[in-house]
Amino acid sequence: MQGLPASAVPRMHAAARAIRDGAPAQAEQLLVAVLAGTPNHPEALRLLGILRNRQQRFAEAAKLLEQARAQRPDDSATLSDLASALYGLERKQEAFAHWREACRLRPEFALAWFNLGRNLQQEGITEEAVEALQEATRLAPDMLPAHVLLGDALVHLGHFDDADASYRAALKLHPANGDAWRGLSNMKTRPLGESDALQLNAALKHPAAQPPDRIAMRHALGKLHEDRERYAEAFDAIAQANRESQSLATWNRHAFHRLVEGVVAQDAHIAQSQDAERGREAIFIVGMPRAGSTLVEQILAAHPHVEGASELPDLGAVLAAETTRRKKPFPQWLGEADADDWARLGRDYLARTARWRTERPRHTDKMPENWLYTGLLRAMLPGAVVIDARRDPLETGWSCFKQQFYRLPHFSNDLTDLAAYLRDYEHAMDRWRAHEPERIVLQRYEDLLDAPKAQIRTLLDACGLPFDNACLDFHNAHRSVRTASAAQVRQPLRRDTARAERYGAALDPLRAGLAHPDATD
Repeated sequence: MQGLPASAVPRMHAAARAIRDGAPAQAEQLLVAVLAGTPNHPEALRLLGILRNRQQRFAEAAKLLEQARAQRPDDSATLSDLASALYGLERKQEAFAHWREACRLRPEFALAWFNLGRNLQQEGITEEAVEALQEATRLAPDMLPAHVLLGDALVHLGHFDDADASYRAALKLHPANGDAWRGLSNMKTRPLGESDALQLNAALKHPAAQPPDRIAMRHALGKLHEDRERYAEAFDAIAQANRESQSLATWNRHAFHRLVEGVVAQDAHIAQSQDAERGREAIFIVGMPRAGSTLVEQILAAHPHVEGASELPDLGAVLAAETTRRKKPFPQWLGEADADDWARLGRDYLARTARWRTERPRHTDKMPENWLYTGLLRAMLPGAVVIDARRDPLETGWSCFKQQFYRLPHFSNDLTDLAAYLRDYEHAMDRWRAHEPERIVLQRYEDLLDAPKAQIRTLLDACGLPFDNACLDFHNAHRSVRTASAAQVRQPLRRDTARAERYGAALDPLRAGLAHPDATD
């Protein structure tokens, strides 16, 4: 605290605690008071920059942290915090340069390695992320989030034994850590053991377990029971997890239905493009989660011309930015955009995703909810192929119900909501595909099981790709798979994955909603 008057030192300590404890108003009051007396103190500027990062006011954070850095150019903490602000501003290349420099300047600074690894993992740069997170856990063995994120990164690379060890290291630090239990249960092909059952039941009663921890642990308990063919117990655990998720945020199926109808209604008003090639680099894989989209991507990513980029946020981000620019809700502005607007948005998407095409000419984008934008892609990226990945609706619905998702509110917490969402998705996609059968391709999971070689040939033809035998051995492809299916797609096709019928009447609300639309009213 060099350069501060003695009276300001306790305020600085109190401000740091307030930021840590999630009390932004208190932190701001304290830091403003310190800076009133010493306007350019670098540590006070850094702390206020951290606060602005937490508030997602990234431009203000970057300005404050640049001021602090000007006084302490070799301070690793300031560099790391500045990197976070730049990352929030989408200046990602600069951000990673600063994180790497922070690690170089102070190699014993575990938090810098953690921040580097966490954000590399976020960007799908998984092998370097593993190295950074391993360094973070070596330097700070009690850094719980580093162990969990390292486990996630190792799963994505297919290093399941090492991932198991990393998650269990996290559980030694905190037995009720939901993220660690989520990681263990998401390795679908690895059953949890008897000791895990005992630990899970004890952890659910742990006084430090928070609601998100209990939700994750109940999902893990459900998988454990299902693996042991205890279907009634599995359903009870998973249903309770979903009820607890609903208590955090509810899903409004009627509002979502109106949104879908609004998007579909704009189809006739969307300007047509004269550039049929724009977007040919992109292959969109859309549909319901847990319906085989990761399998389709794994097959395509085994092709030497295709980079598997996993679930990219870029299409949604481009449209969200345009919605903000127009100051009009989505989808109301769709019919107002002209051909030049759509070309601009398409180029923006291609620029944002260009790094996925540095080694191969085409890339996949398998964000499942991109299905909602299928109709407008014909104006934005008319050369792009859209693969509609589908699986038996009952199996899909049950697989979604038992999978923990992170973006809340979510349709999968209630069987009736699930049926409504499934119907909205299928009806919209069926309408779009009827108009553009060559650009929008239906790929059924069951057809892949029945005739894999023929189906893979047809899939490659639809994407304009020459046949390659590597696509038949998709499970051997070496790549980062950043979804809950990371373990499953590293195995050959299996016919024993269906589970829904074993739950009998428990899934009747889902069956009723799928069979009779009025059942969800």
